[in-house]
Amino acid sequence: MSKVPISIEALLQKQKEEKDAASKPKFLSKEERAKIAIERRKLEIQQEKEKAEKAKAHREALDRDGREEVEDFRSSNRARERDSRDQDGRGGSMGPPSVTSNGQTQQSSGTSAGAGTDDGTSMTSSELSAIRSRYLGVDKKKRPVRKISDRKFVFDWAEQDDTFAMDSPSAVGSQRQGAAVMFGRGHLAGMENTALPHLPRPTHAAGSGNAAGDPGAMAIDAIGGRRKTTIDERHWSDKPLDEMKDRDWRIFREDFSISARGGSIPHPLRSWDESPIPPPILDIIARIGYKDPSPIQRQAIPIGLQNRDLIGIAETGSGKTAAFVIPMLTYIGQLPLLSDDNRHLGPYALILAPTRELAQQIETEATKFATPLGYRCVSIVGGRAVEEQQFNLREGAEIIIATPGRLKDVIDRHVLVLSQCTYVVMDEADRMVHLGFEADLTFILDALPTELLKGENSMDVDGAVNTKARTRVTTLFSATMPPAVERLAKKYLKKAAIITIGEAGRAVDTVEQRVEFVSGEEKKKQRLVEILNTGGFASPIIVFVNQKKTADMVAKDLQRAHWNASTLHSGKSQEQREAALAQLRNGEADVLVATDLAGRGIDVPDVSLVINFQMSNTIEAYVHRIGRTGRAGKQGVAITFLTNDDDEVMYELKQEISKSPISKVPPELARHEAAQQKITREMKKRRGDEDQG
Repeated sequence: MSKVPISIEALLQKQKEEKDAASKPKFLSKEERAKIAIERRKLEIQQEKEKAEKAKAHREALDRDGREEVEDFRSSNRARERDSRDQDGRGGSMGPPSVTSNGQTQQSSGTSAGAGTDDGTSMTSSELSAIRSRYLGVDKKKRPVRKISDRKFVFDWAEQDDTFAMDSPSAVGSQRQGAAVMFGRGHLAGMENTALPHLPRPTHAAGSGNAAGDPGAMAIDAIGGRRKTTIDERHWSDKPLDEMKDRDWRIFREDFSISARGGSIPHPLRSWDESPIPPPILDIIARIGYKDPSPIQRQAIPIGLQNRDLIGIAETGSGKTAAFVIPMLTYIGQLPLLSDDNRHLGPYALILAPTRELAQQIETEATKFATPLGYRCVSIVGGRAVEEQQFNLREGAEIIIATPGRLKDVIDRHVLVLSQCTYVVMDEADRMVHLGFEADLTFILDALPTELLKGENSMDVDGAVNTKARTRVTTLFSATMPPAVERLAKKYLKKAAIITIGEAGRAVDTVEQRVEFVSGEEKKKQRLVEILNTGGFASPIIVFVNQKKTADMVAKDLQRAHWNASTLHSGKSQEQREAALAQLRNGEADVLVATDLAGRGIDVPDVSLVINFQMSNTIEAYVHRIGRTGRAGKQGVAITFLTNDDDEVMYELKQEISKSPISKVPPELARHEAAQQKITREMKKRRGDEDQG
């Protein structure tokens, strides 16, 4: 049976598919990029070593050739001297050579003019030409004479004026790259090492350490005999901790986008095993399954272990909870255990969060660490009866996790006191300020004890109390630093270390951002169902809207389309909110329709898709919304429905998408008039007034 030839259309289609597949960029994770960089660097080092070995062999060959030339030259001189002595014995003492007018040389006798003569056959042609050039200058060009009226300087020079002979051994040695060979001897300036007894024997291989190949060996400068240290080319991951240099730590911080300031910043963690964390907590970390520290954990934990005030600015989903829980538990471990004598004085540590969901999520994470150590964590949030929370506090708790509003209410009712609370964490501080909790935060921080911490210098030179001494350890985490948060930091934090991971307020690089222009609520609903029905995205999926009624409406439409959807917004009770999140996490619900209440701090594992059914009012809220996917290094997709009414955020949205390495700004957004410059509400109002006029 004969084979049917491939048609031209099929062949062209196959070529087009191969070309499209080759043109698509291949995105690598940070670990893969680091691995490729390490392999490339190892290859470069190997090539440099091979090149250095070839250069060394070439130099040795040149040394041998130079020594042979010198020996030949010396042997010829000795032969000529023997011939001259033989001629002196036969023809008497010879006088100096005389040069005739035609350029020929003849030897005159020192005793009589008629004695034996030398026709110059014993001299080589190069020697004869040198003598003619030296004494007659027959081959020299006349140097141009500079006139007094000529203002130009004459730079011309005769080649014979150059006293540096290119065929000399010193010239051969100087042409080599970094050579220390002089006069064909292989020693500094042609001298033996005995002239420099305090210096070791020099190394000749450029770019290598010593003969043993030690990367950190000392070498000798070929010119001045100065000591210099060769650069250790090993990557920081190939070095033990005690061999890390400042250059290695700088590269380490660049690899993880860590920026720290504030003075006396400790080195970040390379791994859990090399950290100063107490062994019981390290055992819990291994039991939970934390493989490697995240960037914020690498730098925040060493600072926190110094009991130092800290400001952490990191992208969403970066593992901030463990970054402050681990130092907090280490701090509590140094304090006396809670008993009947001190239980009534309140907790040792306080964690403040902007929303109930985030507070309970922090409680879950902190309990994983605290319970094996024998510590209790209690959450105080709104939506639940104060009597229930008072009952939970009857046995005391080392750690309290609370929202500012409910905590202030509990303190006012004298249900809780903070007399011994000396460790405070404010998580998502910018969100708490945005929600109007600044006054509550100030009230809570002022309610903390004023006694100075142990070890602080409480007296100045005059014996007066030093008010700048710390009364607590305060840690503040935020995605941005608005003026209100800066006021809190300046008032309550003392000499804080500031950590920035990546670029503050920017979306993570693992989220592919897509934008579609869809006008009208009905078209948005149809497009939403189409995206979900394609089957390209696995549950859980989160859909964000701006109003509570819109969330309920979209959830009902999804349920009609046979999707299990739940809702989360401020109109729900605390039990309903917890149930909605639980349904999404355990798989009972495929889609969660939520307002910005779920935009920050909520961690739902493996969210594959985020859809902005309505674009948020600010770019900060947009960044936190899409941060619900692409967490813990995994890939995610965020699709945003835009209308012409979203012109206030189009410019910033275009800038945000252009920063992403895996996202592309759609042409419709790039060409849109509102995306060319930032439009404010004042500008829109002014345009409306002009249109009406």
